[in-house]
Amino acid sequence: MKRQPQGSIAGKLVEVLIASGLLVLATAANAARPGGELGVDWGDPRGQECVDCHMIESPGLYLEWNSSQHGQAGVTCLDCHQAKEGEIDAFKHEDALISIVVTPKDCSTCHKTEFEEMDGSHHAKAGQILASLDNLLGEVVGGPAAVNAGCKQCHGGELEFIAEGKDKGRPTPGTWPNTGIGRVNPDGSLGSCTACHGRHRFSRAQARTPDTCGKCHVGPDHPQIEIYNESKHGIIYRAKVDEMNLESDKWVAGVDYSAAPTCATCHMSAGPGTGKTHNVGERISWTLRPPISTKINLVRLENGQEFDVPEGKELPKVGDAAKDSTVVEVLTWKDRRAKMEAVCFGCHSTSVIEGHYKQFDDVVDLYNEKFAKPIAAVMDELKTAGYITPAPFDEKIEWVWWEIWHHEGRRARHGASMNGPDYTWWHGIYDVSKNTYFEWIPELKELVHKKDGNEVFADAMLKKYFAPNEGHDWYFNGMSTEQLDNVRKGFEARYGAGSMK
Repeated sequence: MKRQPQGSIAGKLVEVLIASGLLVLATAANAARPGGELGVDWGDPRGQECVDCHMIESPGLYLEWNSSQHGQAGVTCLDCHQAKEGEIDAFKHEDALISIVVTPKDCSTCHKTEFEEMDGSHHAKAGQILASLDNLLGEVVGGPAAVNAGCKQCHGGELEFIAEGKDKGRPTPGTWPNTGIGRVNPDGSLGSCTACHGRHRFSRAQARTPDTCGKCHVGPDHPQIEIYNESKHGIIYRAKVDEMNLESDKWVAGVDYSAAPTCATCHMSAGPGTGKTHNVGERISWTLRPPISTKINLVRLENGQEFDVPEGKELPKVGDAAKDSTVVEVLTWKDRRAKMEAVCFGCHSTSVIEGHYKQFDDVVDLYNEKFAKPIAAVMDELKTAGYITPAPFDEKIEWVWWEIWHHEGRRARHGASMNGPDYTWWHGIYDVSKNTYFEWIPELKELVHKKDGNEVFADAMLKKYFAPNEGHDWYFNGMSTEQLDNVRKGFEARYGAGSMK
């Protein structure tokens, strides 16, 4: 453990001042702790030695802990960090066997319900995306260092530990620190509670702020925090954050606060007639992540796991065997949406909620039917006919399609879902349109011409998959005189006759 400089007046003075100042704080904090017998009603008494040492050695860590509900209840370092002999992450520190890593399973000792809700959720499985095309780009096109410091810091990665020597049991620098939401822990549990409840304060208020979600839900492919910030909800939240009552125990929308929702409000927190949950995906009725969106039903299993079933696919029934377990609950996409709407009703009327979902659904349908499904179908035909290889990302057209759905299409869909008009259009459907017509289609024709010496196959694909959708009529036949005249009239009314050339 790092210590203050010894043997100097300055060093000793620093220790005395820190100890004196923190002792005052500790005394005040201790006075607020619940009564009871130490080690019986709360706290392992051996943990007091950890507290006494860290008060001097790492005062910032100590202050965060002591200001937390854990600190005020007497939950000490040892209560969370103690380990058992033989565990891969265990090592001797002073006179205690501890682990640096505190897992969700460790937290479940006191927070059983939260652990069980999180354990089978999509968040807990976030590390599994590291076997995806996203990870292929990171590992191969980018490089492993970018994945370790980038992808895995949000999604989580598998922790590894030093097996021999003086540092045995400590996590390897290549895999630690990591608070990814789907981190793979040495005890078999998935996730990290500190992804949302930063150590050592473990604040509920922090977990309820949009900025916490924005650490990962940000950027070109999933800009939820940017969308939220431009939405009316985000604008009001910033203006009225002092009225949000973020430290409330129950934090019920429309009861404890009414100014605006945060990410946690809609996806996790309680509303009139609906309880809270740590399963962040439970209330999601569309999947907006893949190339083509589908409405999704949720199947829960006896072993605590769950999986989605796209609309139109056969749904198992309660009691059926599934994925090495038994189905205990089925939530249709309508059930999931109803759970989300129950929170909305805390502050909104039926007309607002129904209107929002109508506009949201229409944008997803537009993206799916006009762009995603036709392009995906053509990409499949290109592969079948040998114009592109089965390997991803070795032709330019695959990169263009990737960005259309993975970046621009997601932005449009998320923008519509969270009331972000700029992301729905200019950063969304506008970019999808521009890059479909003036990047993807030209690349399709060039690709086919390079192999065949003509564009016959490309034209046939466009006729087969694009022409039937009237939304593409302007591309094949040009804009109508009526459409152009309407624009011209409006333009000239604003800027004068002859202003539109």
